[in-house]
Amino acid sequence: MERSCRGSITHQDHAPAPPCSRGHTPPPSQRRPKRTMVDVTKWPLFSLMEGQELSSIRQACVFGTSANEVIYITHNDDVYVFGLNCSNCLGTGDSQSTILPKKLDFLSGRKVVSLSYGSGPHILLATEEGELFAWGHNGYSQLGNGTTNQGVAPVLVSASLLNKRVMEVACGSHHSLALTNTGEVYAWGYNNCGQVGSGSTANQPTPRRVSNCLQNKVVVSITCGQTSSLAVVENGEVYGWGYNGNGQLGLGNNGNQLTPCRLVGLQGLCVLQIVSGYAHSLALTDEGLLYAWGANTYGQLGTGNKSNQLSPVQIMAEKESRIVEIAACHSTHTSSAKTQSGQVYMWGQCRGQSIVLPFLTHFSCTDDVFACFATPSVMWRLLSMEHDDFLTVSQSLKKEFDSPETADLKFSVDGKYIHVHKAVLKIRCEHFRSMFQSHWNEDMKEVIEIDQFTYPVYRSFLEFLYTDNIDLPPEDAIGLLDLATSYCEDRLKRLCQHIIKRGITIENAFSLLAAAVRYDAEDLEEFCFKFCVNHLTEVTQTAAFWQVEGNLLKEFICRASRCGAFKN
Repeated sequence: MERSCRGSITHQDHAPAPPCSRGHTPPPSQRRPKRTMVDVTKWPLFSLMEGQELSSIRQACVFGTSANEVIYITHNDDVYVFGLNCSNCLGTGDSQSTILPKKLDFLSGRKVVSLSYGSGPHILLATEEGELFAWGHNGYSQLGNGTTNQGVAPVLVSASLLNKRVMEVACGSHHSLALTNTGEVYAWGYNNCGQVGSGSTANQPTPRRVSNCLQNKVVVSITCGQTSSLAVVENGEVYGWGYNGNGQLGLGNNGNQLTPCRLVGLQGLCVLQIVSGYAHSLALTDEGLLYAWGANTYGQLGTGNKSNQLSPVQIMAEKESRIVEIAACHSTHTSSAKTQSGQVYMWGQCRGQSIVLPFLTHFSCTDDVFACFATPSVMWRLLSMEHDDFLTVSQSLKKEFDSPETADLKFSVDGKYIHVHKAVLKIRCEHFRSMFQSHWNEDMKEVIEIDQFTYPVYRSFLEFLYTDNIDLPPEDAIGLLDLATSYCEDRLKRLCQHIIKRGITIENAFSLLAAAVRYDAEDLEEFCFKFCVNHLTEVTQTAAFWQVEGNLLKEFICRASRCGAFKN
């Protein structure tokens, strides 16, 4: 049974909605949106990974008090972790941090369906088989194993959950929730405010079913604030328990609630999705309406002020397009929403600023808001990556370079052909835009001979027009610099200079200096000159130094002399 996505981090980006209290199930057009392609490298921790590693990722989660830890799952269902490893939250069996991904062999092959993290941090992970694993911080028994010893590696949580299939998990700061396939909620861990819903404030060392008014209800969704808990039942009603000092339970008061209590402020509405921030909550109805309540110190309710709300209030009512997704995370004061037309809004604490009204962003998904603006920049849910065959415009151009199947023109260089497309060349280069005109002979040719440049240089130039990149050794880059100068391609000229600077050595330094002078590349000339002066003894003993023409040699000696290169 798939669940709608809440403040806990689940594997679903969209799911069937629960039936409403009015006796109908919303049509597909009113349900959660389809997944959006996510660029995981917007989270800096992934920037060290290469393309092949990134393409292997199926699911990922960035978490931790400073967003310094990562869990990701590959298409082969292997689980990897890396990062700071606070409180053994990586589950590697030791307390060592790691900048390189480590495989959690114990979890390999277990398909992950839900993942959540606490503030310790502690980790809860549910598999497709309904198994629940936990590790990390355990000072309040939030791992559910009956102890307060830190979990250095994933351990199966079995107490009270034997013969139960866990479908979803949610973590508060130091308490835990689990939802079974039969709609039962279990809670354990820190309970100073009643967040485990047991009717007392004693910590709960092992999973205990949350009953009372949920006893005969089928719960379809759970979420946690720092010290509060919320649940949605199958008819769209919402229940809350735990800390309520800021009104985050939406009960109309600020008294803590030791057992689940229904939010009467949402009566008559069918809630599809619910999420919790640090001390505020958001709810999305089947009609695309958005309600908010709780703490508002940073404007995270989106009401236009910073006043707390003890009961749900509707926001974004003036938006023309209905809301289809909401986002919040118990470790941040940030909120986000996405409309049916694809617009993504954010509000609350956004990189230190307090945004009190929903602000329209240029993002395509709510996840980007948390990557770029939340503090810490954690993920609000377990992300699912979609790697399909769709190519962007730039990827398509790169793929078609030197492709005989689609090309309409060939360049012949050193007896070798390079296949290109006239339209692309005309769009990308003024030289070709002038060349391919009806009154020019070249416009009528199917093959154009090139004899003033070498094959590697000319191929690299044409490839640059398709990809914006060049990949040449410094020596060949000199020839490309000549071409860039001839064709008045200033950006290509700068890229060539960069390659040459990066590849300068004692052996080629004077050749590169001569090339810079020849092609009037002043910045490169200055760079090569300084390199030669700094390594004067070695450079003057190379073949390149003695092969250069006399005038340039004299000019170099005079210039070096003025710099004091020959003083004792």
